[in-house]
Amino acid sequence: MSGWALRTEGLVKTFTLHLQGGARLPVLYGVDLSVASGECVALAGPSGAGKSTLMRCLYGNYGAEGGRILIRHRGETVDLTAADARLVREVRRETLGHVSQFLRVIPRVPSLDIVAEPLVARGMAPDAARAEARALLSRLNMPPALHALPPATFSGGEQQRVNLARGFAPGYPVLLLDEPTASLDAANRDVAVALIREAKAAGAAVVGIFHDTDVRDRVADRLFTVEPRPEASRSAA
Repeated sequence: MSGWALRTEGLVKTFTLHLQGGARLPVLYGVDLSVASGECVALAGPSGAGKSTLMRCLYGNYGAEGGRILIRHRGETVDLTAADARLVREVRRETLGHVSQFLRVIPRVPSLDIVAEPLVARGMAPDAARAEARALLSRLNMPPALHALPPATFSGGEQQRVNLARGFAPGYPVLLLDEPTASLDAANRDVAVALIREAKAAGAAVVGIFHDTDVRDRVADRLFTVEPRPEASRSAA
């Protein structure tokens, strides 16, 4: 492992419950996390502690009230909490990948093109991108007959395999995994574990939520405990 690829410094996230009189729900406070290239850090902590909130903050789906989220991008350090939308899109395209627990189904788009799309966005020729996508879907035991079909009618496990293929195809330097094996059978869990290990060997920094402790133990180098915050407090306003 080399130097850090992703880190947070004093990260703070609070939700304001406007329908409950402005009650404020502190979820993350002062989170300091550092993940090195070639390392997988598994987020630990009880349900409701803020693991998914931290993951969404790291990807930029949630804004932060305080602190910084730093990522190595194009040889520079970018603070995602201060980056504009154009730069965030660029970081996501080139550096920061995310495999969510559920696939955001795209109507009428074939599975093969869903997996190939981030490769094409990086400049790969469409035919070459589809070949890469086809190989990865086949590795995840997706029958060729399904490659040309939109995943809207697929089972949960089939959709998750499309999701995994899309997330791993580009070889992102930083990869966020939110329950990546939750819908998979044993054989495909093994494939997912192999993909995570290969990503680490290629130098990726991986942050994951793994409720499957067997998968977690097979891929994680260490645990990072997300501490639960106090109960919601009434805002002064």
